[in-house]
Amino acid sequence: MAGRVTKQAQLRSALTTLCATLRPGEMLPSERQLCDDYRVSRMTVREVLSQLESEGVITRVPGKGTFVAERVARSRLHMASFSDDMRRLGRTPSTVVLHSDYAVPPPASQAALGVGPTVKAFHLVRLRLADGLPMSIDDGWYRADLLPGLLEHDLTQSLYALFAGEYDCPIDRAEQSVRAVAADERHAGWLGTETGSPLLAFDRMSFSRDRCIEHAESWYRADRYQVYMTVSADDGNQNS
Repeated sequence: MAGRVTKQAQLRSALTTLCATLRPGEMLPSERQLCDDYRVSRMTVREVLSQLESEGVITRVPGKGTFVAERVARSRLHMASFSDDMRRLGRTPSTVVLHSDYAVPPPASQAALGVGPTVKAFHLVRLRLADGLPMSIDDGWYRADLLPGLLEHDLTQSLYALFAGEYDCPIDRAEQSVRAVAADERHAGWLGTETGSPLLAFDRMSFSRDRCIEHAESWYRADRYQVYMTVSADDGNQNS
């Protein structure tokens, strides 16, 4: 029994290392090939593959094979820019600007920003990537009076860093909600997924010194991004 456990641990270590060197979607050797390469039983191979599948390292498709799974970015629910969040998770962030203009915002953004019905704001739509893979779409409206000349800057970098450094408007508070939605054709095309695929949709108002300077909607691929939080019992309401 001890020998079998050792072989299983060795195989698990070898496959974990192999998956780390391959790109998501690349195929692993067949069960028979793994048995021959590592001189282990079919049962041992299947046990290790089951473990890695349950941990989200691999995916198995009946009749096709075993593949390296998409790496999910698991972010703690907190206030941070996308760039900072991805770097904290060990990913390399990048951005593609899909659209920018200076126009009258829709009513929801007018209300969030506290501007009148004819006041224009900066509009920016960006595709956010992690390690070169599409992660999210940000569609935001920004106060033009507080961020003059915003569209003249490099908008592929962190906007929050730009707000703080260039405009002395550090983001110090945000209000955010999240819900599950199905990808429409446009979002699916940008994110490289199928129409109807699950997305996490965020609606965010970002404040600097109690002034809302950003109202943005973001759509994240649910297979590549998760959020988690720490929940504590209310000291005054701990009895069920």
